Amino acid sequence: MDRVSLRTARGEVEGWSDSRFSGVVDAFVENFEARDEVGASVAVTVEGKTVVDVWGGRTAEGGEPWKQDTISVVFSCTKGASALCAHMAADRGLLDFDASVTRYWPEFGQAGKEGALVSMMLDHSVGLPSLRETLKEGAFYDYDYMVGRLERETPFWKPGTRNGYHGVTSAWTVGEMVHRSTGKRMGVFLRDEVAGPLGVDFWMGLPEEYEPRVAPMIAAPVDDQARNSRIAKGMAADPTGPTALFMTNMGGFSANARAAHAAEIGSATGISNGRGLAGLYAPLANGGALNGVRLVGADTLTRMGQVSVATHEDATLMIPTRFSLGYMKSMDNRRLDNSVACSCVLSEAAFGHVGAGGSIGFADPECRMSLGYSMNRMGPGILLNDRGQSLVDAAYRALGYRTNAGGAWVA
Repeated sequence: MDRVSLRTARGEVEGWSDSRFSGVVDAFVENFEARDEVGASVAVTVEGKTVVDVWGGRTAEGGEPWKQDTISVVFSCTKGASALCAHMAADRGLLDFDASVTRYWPEFGQAGKEGALVSMMLDHSVGLPSLRETLKEGAFYDYDYMVGRLERETPFWKPGTRNGYHGVTSAWTVGEMVHRSTGKRMGVFLRDEVAGPLGVDFWMGLPEEYEPRVAPMIAAPVDDQARNSRIAKGMAADPTGPTALFMTNMGGFSANARAAHAAEIGSATGISNGRGLAGLYAPLANGGALNGVRLVGADTLTRMGQVSVATHEDATLMIPTRFSLGYMKSMDNRRLDNSVACSCVLSEAAFGHVGAGGSIGFADPECRMSLGYSMNRMGPGILLNDRGQSLVDAAYRALGYRTNAGGAWVA
C-alpha cells in the first residue's frame, strides 16, 4: 500500500491506501476541507486485507492531532458488535432466536411480554424502545437496574406486531440474551470471543488505562433542520410516546463521561475507530472466519444479512427503516421531506450499523468488503450524513459498483 501524508484545513491526514481506493482517501480529505470534519478515521478491507487505513484531524477543536490509535465513542455502531455476540451464541447452539425469551429470562415474561420471542429482541419489535417512568441518575451505567426495569415494563405494543428502534434499551434486551445463554456479560464475551482473538481495538467497557486515547464527542448543533426533523415533530406530537422518551428519559447520560465509557452499554457506548470497526466486520465479509478465527458458520451468516422487519414509519425514528436481526440494512430515505441524514445507502447484501452523528461499520459478503468510519464531530440527522456516505460511495465505486434506480449499490 501507498503511504498517505496530506495536510488539510484541520491538520494532517496520515496512513496507508491501495491506489485503487484513492477515491476513499480523497473523500476523507474532502470531509475536512468542505464538510467540517474535526477528527476521524476510516478503514476498508477487501477479501480480508486492508486496502485503506487513514486517520487525521484533531481530537478536539484546536486540540491534539488525531493519532493512529485514537479511539472514540461510536454510539449505535455498538449494536453491530452486540448482534454479533448474539449470533455467535446462536451459532453455537446456546441461543434459539425462534424460542420464547422466557426460556432464558423467565422474569421478562410479565406485563404483556409473555409471548416475546428472542428474535424480537434483536429486530426492534419487542415493544420496549424506551421506559415510561423517569430513570434514576446514572441509570444506563447500572446494568442490573436496567434489566430489572425492563422486566417490569409494559410494552408500547404487543411484541412482534410492529417495530420501533430500541436505540438504548437493546443494550439490555439483546445483552441479557447473550448473558443468559452464554453465562458471560456482553462486554466480557466481546473481549474474550471476538475482539481479543481478532486483535481489534473495540471495547464495550473501556479499561481506564485507555481513557487518554479517547477523543471526546462534539455534539451536533441544534439548528432549524434539527428542530423541524421528523423526530422533533414526533416528540412534540406525543411527549409521552416512545420517540420523546427515547430522546429525553436518559438518566443524565453523557457520552463523554468516564462512567459511560466504563459501562457495558451494548447499544450506545462502544469505543473504537475506523480500523476497529472494519476489523470487526472483516470476518463477516469473508464467510464468517478470517485468519484462523471463526465467528459464525455459513447458515448464521446468511441469517445475519436477511431482512427481518421493515416499515414505512418506525415507531421511534419516524422514518422508513429496514433491519435484519440486530443489523441495519440499506435505507434510502433521501426523497422524504425533513429527512436530511436519514439514509444509509449500501448494497442489498450488506449489513452493519450506523452510530449517532454518522459513524458506521458494515460487512458486504457479496464483494467481501468491510468498512469502518469513526469521528468526533457529530453530524445532523439519525443515520449517515454526507461525510460517512461519501466514504461508503467511494469504496463501492472503487470496486466497480454503481447505484441502481432504487438507490442501492449494485455490481
